[in-house]
Amino acid sequence: MGYQDLREWLIAVNELGELRQVEGAHWRLEMGTITELSGKRKKAPALLFDHIPDYPPGFRLLSGALLTAPRLAVTLGLPVTPSDRELVSALEGLPTQWETRAKDFPPVTTSHSPVKDNVLRDSQVDLLRFPAPLWHEDDGGRYIGTGSAVITQDPDTGQINLGTYRIMIHNQNTAGLYVSPGKHGRIHYEKYHAQGKPCPVAVSLGHDPLLLVAAGLEVPPGISEYQYAGAIKGAPLRVVPGEVTGLPIPADAELVIEGWCPPGQSLPEGPFGEWTGYYASGQRPAPVIQVEAIYYRNDPIILGCPPNRPPHDYTYMRTVLRSAMLKEALAKAGVPDVRGVWAHEAGGSRLILVVAIKQRYPGHARQAGFVASQCHVGAYLGRYVIVVDDDIDPSNTNDVLWALATRSDPEKDIDIIRRTWSSALDPMIKTGVSAFFNSRAIIDACRPFEWLAEFPKVSQSSPELAQKVAQKWRELLAD
Repeated sequence: MGYQDLREWLIAVNELGELRQVEGAHWRLEMGTITELSGKRKKAPALLFDHIPDYPPGFRLLSGALLTAPRLAVTLGLPVTPSDRELVSALEGLPTQWETRAKDFPPVTTSHSPVKDNVLRDSQVDLLRFPAPLWHEDDGGRYIGTGSAVITQDPDTGQINLGTYRIMIHNQNTAGLYVSPGKHGRIHYEKYHAQGKPCPVAVSLGHDPLLLVAAGLEVPPGISEYQYAGAIKGAPLRVVPGEVTGLPIPADAELVIEGWCPPGQSLPEGPFGEWTGYYASGQRPAPVIQVEAIYYRNDPIILGCPPNRPPHDYTYMRTVLRSAMLKEALAKAGVPDVRGVWAHEAGGSRLILVVAIKQRYPGHARQAGFVASQCHVGAYLGRYVIVVDDDIDPSNTNDVLWALATRSDPEKDIDIIRRTWSSALDPMIKTGVSAFFNSRAIIDACRPFEWLAEFPKVSQSSPELAQKVAQKWRELLAD
């Protein structure tokens, strides 16, 4: 891995020409709108905001960190490539390797940490000391945690979890914590609360983007995100114990808050423009973190990762990585000849999954679709799984729609699974519902297996002819 922390990552990204300095943008809506508009462009740069009104120079915020193949490659320690396809190919087999090797990379505790350069305790705690943006016009407050890593511990097993959950500022020492049902962080605080105990919580608000990758993915059960990130990095991550809860916090973080999530205490949280592109969950009571300590480096950098209508700040990263993880999950479940997977950005990398297979037997396409919809990687808040033949590029929307239009019969080729795992963030679930279910459509857009050889031939040049002509007329046909 060619960098050690967020600051070295910024140097590496700047050397690639993929970092823009932004000075003077206001925390109230301007930073969020700049991030949104920039993120819709191809080859959108990472944005480092400084000289933010109302805050000292050097109190910075980074957004758009993982929007391109080169930056994601740097983060994962892979060869830098401008090509999405090459990056997906480079990831082939790596999630399984990371899972297997994770046990060899437990975090290493250190007594020296730059995040302890500045320590605020008790009455000194002030969350508003830092430039938390009002990201969207209709947000219910300022969100300091969007690219955050919320650190909790299972009281039964001791397992440490890092999850990217949203953190809203209520006042100087109180933060709102929203975690969807079924997520590990929520399971942890519910276990503590069931025992009448406060849940210890630490939140890293600025850190190596690799922690954002790990905290935002479906890391296999039983593996801490610290271990998984260590396996990706090829070296253990450094942690330091929190002074309040003793939880391990990233030693190379920029800004960390620490405190307790008490039982029976909640405040209205939200609304917040979420990754589906909607204000779906509205405002509702949510648990709070009573912050007792803040640790930060000199000139701290918040890692912002605000969602909005896709594509947005983290859809690219999650699309690429979730596609690779889903392909390997299908192989582990015994689904053969999966030639490609794409977790489409339009669905926030969750709502639309496309799986390309080489058909081998009757029912192969249905098997691939059902497994993709309900395995660990694909089960949360999905909507459609489309299975296509191996001549279709699953990442090419036009190819997928052509297969859907010409190789599927709605009467025969759409199956529905009901009462599946959803969330309050689902825009199709009305506010006020207490149990979050949705359904899944499995669409078989493959040629019918029983008359595969008789299916009409595709009207296009053979690969050999296309290559021959493209070579001869390369100047005419150049991009």
